[in-house]
Amino acid sequence: MSVRDLIPWTRSASNPAPAALANEASSPFLTLHREVNRLFDDVLTGLSAVPSLAGRGLGWPKVELVEAEGSLKLSAELPGLDERDVELLVEDGVLTLRGEKRSENTDTTRGYSERSYGRFERVIALPFPVEEDKAEASFRNGVLTVTLPRSAKVPERGRRIAIKGGTGAQRTAH
Repeated sequence: MSVRDLIPWTRSASNPAPAALANEASSPFLTLHREVNRLFDDVLTGLSAVPSLAGRGLGWPKVELVEAEGSLKLSAELPGLDERDVELLVEDGVLTLRGEKRSENTDTTRGYSERSYGRFERVIALPFPVEEDKAEASFRNGVLTVTLPRSAKVPERGRRIAIKGGTGAQRTAH
């Protein structure tokens, strides 16, 4: 077996190497190794495209964060939810958006019922200090809009950090 056979992105599933096929018949461990690699390839490459059980992909809900007019505006699309299903929390420079979606469908004529439940949570680090007590949120047509005014108490500052080299000389970062 060559090193190229171990690297998943150089393998071609439709055109395996002829030498590898000859060795595979004689070694059950090589067959097991190849099948485990194929399993991991299938799982990892399809992970971002596979929706969750509740019909949503990873990173749901999608949010948009924009700085405008001295405040931070966040909008999140939450179709099928009401404001009572969503919780917002601002604390220590972090905005947390969490909630739960519940759906139940019953069709008595066909004799089935479907239920789907799913919790979500997005934690967003705020780029600057905000006035937490003046934050406002509205929910309309499945879109949550949050406005967080910039705090005037803490000015934006940067701090230069000295970098020490291996020779003991000190330099400053630019």
